[in-house]
Amino acid sequence: MRITDLMIQETMIMDLQATTKEEAIDELIASLNRSGRINDPVLFKEMIYKREAESSTGIGGGIAMPHAKTTAVNEPTVVFAKSRKGLDFEALDDEPAHIFFMIAAPEGAANTHLRTLAALSRLLIDSDFISQLMSTDTPEEVTALFDAKQAEEAEKKAAKEKAEAEKAANAANGTNAGSGSGNDQKQNTSGLIVGNAASEDFVVAVTACPTGIAHTFMAEDALKKKAHEMGVNIRVETNGSEGAQNVLTADEIARAKGVIVAADKNVEMARFDGKPVLQRPVSDGIRKSEELIRKAVNGDAPIYRSQGGSGGKSEGESQGKVSVGSKIYKDLMNGISHMLPFVVGGGILLAISFLFEQIASPDNPIVQLLQTIGGGTGAFHFLIPVLAGFIAMSIGDRPALMPGMVGGLMAVNSNAGFLGGLAAGFLAGYVVIGLRKLFKGLPKAIDGLKPILLYPVFGLLIVGAISFYVFDPIFGSLNTWLVDALGNLGTGNAVLLGLLLGGMMSIDMGGPFNKAAYTFAIGVFTSSGNTDGAWMAAVMAGGMVPPLAIALATTFFKSKFTEQERKSGLTNYVLGFSFITEGAIPFAAADPLRVLTSCILGSAVAGGLTQLWSINVPAPHGGIFVAALANHALLFLLAVAIGAVISGLILGLWKKSPTVVK
Repeated sequence: MRITDLMIQETMIMDLQATTKEEAIDELIASLNRSGRINDPVLFKEMIYKREAESSTGIGGGIAMPHAKTTAVNEPTVVFAKSRKGLDFEALDDEPAHIFFMIAAPEGAANTHLRTLAALSRLLIDSDFISQLMSTDTPEEVTALFDAKQAEEAEKKAAKEKAEAEKAANAANGTNAGSGSGNDQKQNTSGLIVGNAASEDFVVAVTACPTGIAHTFMAEDALKKKAHEMGVNIRVETNGSEGAQNVLTADEIARAKGVIVAADKNVEMARFDGKPVLQRPVSDGIRKSEELIRKAVNGDAPIYRSQGGSGGKSEGESQGKVSVGSKIYKDLMNGISHMLPFVVGGGILLAISFLFEQIASPDNPIVQLLQTIGGGTGAFHFLIPVLAGFIAMSIGDRPALMPGMVGGLMAVNSNAGFLGGLAAGFLAGYVVIGLRKLFKGLPKAIDGLKPILLYPVFGLLIVGAISFYVFDPIFGSLNTWLVDALGNLGTGNAVLLGLLLGGMMSIDMGGPFNKAAYTFAIGVFTSSGNTDGAWMAAVMAGGMVPPLAIALATTFFKSKFTEQERKSGLTNYVLGFSFITEGAIPFAAADPLRVLTSCILGSAVAGGLTQLWSINVPAPHGGIFVAALANHALLFLLAVAIGAVISGLILGLWKKSPTVVK
């Protein structure tokens, strides 16, 4: 398949007018939308920004490749664009971007399309080709250039495969057919090892990015080309949209002097146990390939150690790039993400049981069934153990899961509750890390006993003892005091806390502040014993306001938004009603000061009103769809509406009209 089958001329922009990264993304998405290649511009834009949040797609060398793989795409498409003046796309080399490729891939993209996108990515490593692209003036010239380049690459590949097949056949008939160098040469027939066949310098690499349609293959090609220049043999495994390709064998890993993992997502790491491993972002595979290869050849990398799980740690691995706060947040989010299915599933069933209870009676069989499944002896019974277990696993890998879950269960049974579970989870993770260091000097003959005997027994004993004698008494008393204090709050104090929780839901729309407010509400929700959902009402109202405010502003202040933004705003009605705060993220990213400030104010008002009117929502999620379960359903909807109108008015009046309207 030709690259130009995806890079259609009608979407090309030969003179991009944007002057900022945000405007460039909007202009490229508008081109996709006009051609009917996407069906939901809002969702597509959200996914583009989600990818940008992980690492900039401004790869350097004047190129930017924003991309997303989502159901919002009708047909796989690449939008080509040129900016004569260039613009700041937060590129890896801090240079302005002039050439843009916006890749739109559908969720179920065919393998042929994915391979074509990979081929496009590999071409962009060629600086001469980029210079030729810069000199084009028409879509026809761009198409002709790509067709000629792809044909040239196909001819080179065919000639190379033919030559290598002949060499392999000759080697098979020679005396060195089974030697080590012959094995390296045989690998050359796949085109996966490049460099000097006689060289003893051999390294292996894995490349991966979250979407797996661009950076994965650019890093692969950059590493292979640089290895060829350095005379180093290299084998590269890619973890792209089609899954793992060219998977490294155990023999190759054993022979390699070092391992390069250039990835922005998790890859299988246990196989590298005992090897020098460089773990870097995928962007380093593109821009710092020479440095990575040199260090891998010299063994200048931490020794990777995997202990009983798919993950692990590298000895001496630098943590300088990860702050303590970021690490704690990552571990906490791992616990919360695994806990949420229990919260949502059990909470909704429990809420429905309350609805049936109002109609029937507490002794009704349906009420009892739903409360048993969703309540304290069902899904809700697992909330704190699951939270603690997966926090521990994020820190100490699989051996920490069991002691973390047991510590969480002990917190439930002792009334230490949510706070005790949090403490037990972090304790279990770091206890296992400590045990690894403690048992490091034991004979290698008993390494196999560590994850199945030593870590479980000693981990459980230490975590259990500290939980029993320290955490459970302290956090049990603290939890009891907290619940009593919240229950006895006067109206004024309750409103202030409602203002705070509601406002926090809009500070980062899904980030640490948002999750902290939601987690606090869940903690009280599960620990108070009367799951009435007073604080959940404040959190849910605050979280519904941002997307609804965006929708209202784009509806009633149309001149302040581009056509694309107005269309995107309509989708936020649905997202807001569904308590999906993230719908406002694209707008916040484009204009953070005005959007975040207006949304925080409206969300705070909505949260405060829920407490002023003593509203309870006995469900942890659902938005308008669970509003009927509230004790004052109409007042809850009114609080949300007032907050959304306040935010929408502030944003609409404050926002400046767009300078470029497409």
